[in-house]
Amino acid sequence: MTAWFAQHLHGFTVTLVKLARTPFGSALNILVIGIALSLPFGLYVVIDNLQGSSQQFAAEPQVSAFMALDASRAEVAQTEARLKQNPRVQQFRFVPRDQALQDLRQSSELADVVDSLPQNPLPDAFIINAKDSTPQSLEALRDEIRQWPRVAHVQLDAAWARRLDAALRLGRLLVAILGTLLALALIAVTFNIIRLQVLTQRDEIEVIKLIGATDAFIRRPFLYFGALQGCAGGIVAWLIVSGGVYLLNRNLGELSHVYASLIQLKYLTPGDSLALLVFPAALGWFGAWLSVGRHLALIEPGTNS
Repeated sequence: MTAWFAQHLHGFTVTLVKLARTPFGSALNILVIGIALSLPFGLYVVIDNLQGSSQQFAAEPQVSAFMALDASRAEVAQTEARLKQNPRVQQFRFVPRDQALQDLRQSSELADVVDSLPQNPLPDAFIINAKDSTPQSLEALRDEIRQWPRVAHVQLDAAWARRLDAALRLGRLLVAILGTLLALALIAVTFNIIRLQVLTQRDEIEVIKLIGATDAFIRRPFLYFGALQGCAGGIVAWLIVSGGVYLLNRNLGELSHVYASLIQLKYLTPGDSLALLVFPAALGWFGAWLSVGRHLALIEPGTNS
């Protein structure tokens, strides 16, 4: 166990020395990786904030259930009991027909017309908020209430919810595509960097092979190099994304004032931050493993290629 730890510590130390020998080139590679990684993660943060805070930008979708005009108090109470027991319903509000008529009189310029009506033409109604505001769930709740006795009409305007849901699904797909492409690019960049290092150190590798060094011993510093470079790029990406969120939050005060509510972007969660460090490190390790495995097999003491 001590020997294994010493070997890995040696490989890690050699990697740090390589990075220190070429500070400008290493910093440039890390910066490029960080900027590339910040694009999909920045888009992910935007989509996550839109999904979590969408209710601040648009009215909450509601289901309106209108009772029959001749529905009795007992039938209205039965519908109210059904809503209380329904697992899809988060909360609801009962609007008596008399109150609806009074609201219409106060909120429109038709007060004279309303006063001239021989009787109240408006029904009792329930304004319902669903636990799940996705279009599919809202439509399922609408169709269920529509089948209840003495419910004359159920109204749902889920057009905005459908548009938002479609936009978020498209955004998540774009994040997945962009993340995959940049992951492949990170592997390719690491592969090429390690290839150049192996070719540059060809003579050194031949010598240590002659004295009995194993391929695992030779490969280890290159693997650490790829992993450290990817992890450092992840740190740069985290700084870019976090800095962008901070700057945006400083300028969201006017928008918060317009919507009369606090609008703040959420920062990356600890889990997201950990993924932003581990994921590029694993990709860098994998790219280095592919490159050094391919080119190390071509180097044998006493041969030229």
